[in-house]
Amino acid sequence: MSGQVSRVSHTGSFVVEQVSSALRELAEQYVMPRFRRLRDDEVMAKAHGDVVTIVDHEVEQALAPQLLALLPGSRVVGEEATAADPSLLNELDQGWVWLLDPVDGTANFAAGREAFAMMVALLRDGEAVACWIYSPIGGQMAVAELGSGAFIDGVAVRVANADLDGLKGVVKTRYLPPDLVAALERGPRGLAAFDAGSGSAGIDYPALVAGQWRFLLYWRTLAWDHVPGSLFVTEAGGHVARLDGSLYRAADTRPGLLVAPSQEAWQAARTLLVA
Repeated sequence: MSGQVSRVSHTGSFVVEQVSSALRELAEQYVMPRFRRLRDDEVMAKAHGDVVTIVDHEVEQALAPQLLALLPGSRVVGEEATAADPSLLNELDQGWVWLLDPVDGTANFAAGREAFAMMVALLRDGEAVACWIYSPIGGQMAVAELGSGAFIDGVAVRVANADLDGLKGVVKTRYLPPDLVAALERGPRGLAAFDAGSGSAGIDYPALVAGQWRFLLYWRTLAWDHVPGSLFVTEAGGHVARLDGSLYRAADTRPGLLVAPSQEAWQAARTLLVA
């Protein structure tokens, strides 16, 4: 884009198609051949009790140079590279930055569960301008571009009707403050139910757009986990914001993120969850 085009355009653009094709090819080359075939020595422990597999590293190492070639002058911030060098997260609000989550839901992938995805997002001076969420199981490609809408397999999508009665959603309790967990477990009036979701943000964000959930509440907000889904939901007509109402930005490291299919549903969920 630098000196060539000022922004990506929607699904017919070269950039969108190239990233989509790369994700499909890498899933076929690296991900699916090892699904339910990982050896014990190909699954390793990470910080905070997370796991990483050889596939996470292979996909990130293969995709990063392809992304850089698409946009000269950009840089890639991948989950696994950042685990080794946290300084890569500095200055996410400057220039063109690719965010890369090679396998989102690695614990599911390592355990042979089908809820995992591959995610990429493109930032311009800290603002998300494009995202890709690919589910190798089923082959679903979710794409969104700033100002151009959200698409699944090339078909435009909008959030399902946001019924405010009996809110049901996903709450990732693992990182929540204990007092908030206790309050949720007491069952706020009007909250129908909540659970931990699929274990993959790349699965749960599109599921909210499809109407499966009325809200998603996260405490840890790592950029590669939430920028792709946040752009996809907002371009589909939903609402994503910090718990104080401010918009989510990749360079903002504060905890707490609430996602809903509309601003009205977001406010209703916030009132129930964090009053």
